[in-house]
Amino acid sequence: MSRGPWINHFGDNFLWSNAVLILKGMAPYGVVSLEEIDRACEKLRPRWNEPDRGKAWFEEWRALGDQIEKRGDDALAKNYKITAGDYYLRAGIYHYNAERFIVPGPEKKAQCAHAYKVWHEGIRLRQPNVEFVEVPYEGTTLPALFMKAPGEGPKPTVVVVNGMDNAKEMSIFFCGLEFARRGYNTLCIDGPGMGEMRRMRDMPSRYDYEVPGSAALDYLLKRPEVNGKRVAIMGYSFGGYYSSRIAAFEKRYAACIALSALHWDLAAWQQKIKDANRNAPGSVAQSNFQWRWVAGAKDEDEGIEIAKKFSLKDVAKNITCPFLVTHAGNDRVVPVENAQKLFDAVGSTTKTIKIFTTEEGGAEHAHVDNRQIGIDFAADWLGDNM
Repeated sequence: MSRGPWINHFGDNFLWSNAVLILKGMAPYGVVSLEEIDRACEKLRPRWNEPDRGKAWFEEWRALGDQIEKRGDDALAKNYKITAGDYYLRAGIYHYNAERFIVPGPEKKAQCAHAYKVWHEGIRLRQPNVEFVEVPYEGTTLPALFMKAPGEGPKPTVVVVNGMDNAKEMSIFFCGLEFARRGYNTLCIDGPGMGEMRRMRDMPSRYDYEVPGSAALDYLLKRPEVNGKRVAIMGYSFGGYYSSRIAAFEKRYAACIALSALHWDLAAWQQKIKDANRNAPGSVAQSNFQWRWVAGAKDEDEGIEIAKKFSLKDVAKNITCPFLVTHAGNDRVVPVENAQKLFDAVGSTTKTIKIFTTEEGGAEHAHVDNRQIGIDFAADWLGDNM
């Protein structure tokens, strides 16, 4: 089935189109404006052939972020706090998007620091029920956002771990808001290699994600708002590996959701990206440095070696809690057959697989073309299985 400009904003340039689609998918939650996105993209359209594409990307998204942030400042000066919060939420995500293709270094870190400053101000003004917390972890802490469900008494809770390019500030909206409507608390966490933890605190990822997964659960069990017997772990995109790995080893979780499976052979995927970035950089979803930076590798070859440890092949059988894997039928990042491989390998007696078609929507990677139906399906499944 052919896909229109809503999905492929830059035509065959999948690198930029995928990054924009991730932003577009946040529209139902009021944290982006499609008109503003379109404006930035039209300025970017002629810039793909510039020698430094990453700089072009940064300049246009940073300019948009600055413009929207300034409007937030003006609104706040007039004590229009809700309006200011709206502007800051949008500016924050645009600023965060601007750093996507900046190579790791001081400029990237400074841009991220600015993004978080603006983003967090927006959250505080618009979502006062979101609590900024720090989860104790191996002598330090992991930054997280906790959204309390309405009502009194202990509630079931979902721990959400992000994908490689996302952040807890995105998760708290498209996951937290939907779970809260159904009576669930949500803890969105930036673990090692994710969001703020990688960008501001210089901590790369780790394959044994049950360690931060257990830390998150230990933290929640001390909170009176949490029903400790009904805590689920969920990850999306790359987080589909993390959540599955956590469930395989941390048996206190009552259910697991992989909102998109990851590659069955991550090392082979990284080799493919390495080769494609030399010949057709617009054909892949990832920059040539992203994985090695997330993994803490000194170069691409070491990154591929590290990737060999990130496998569910021999551990998925240890997952025994109710398990859901969803996947996109037109996924161009992680082939759809990997979802079936994960489903078949999982040891749970209660397990579900759901593949979204182009006719349904949610058919692009991690359902970013229609986040609403993806998260609705996951939340409804959780209500039936935990």
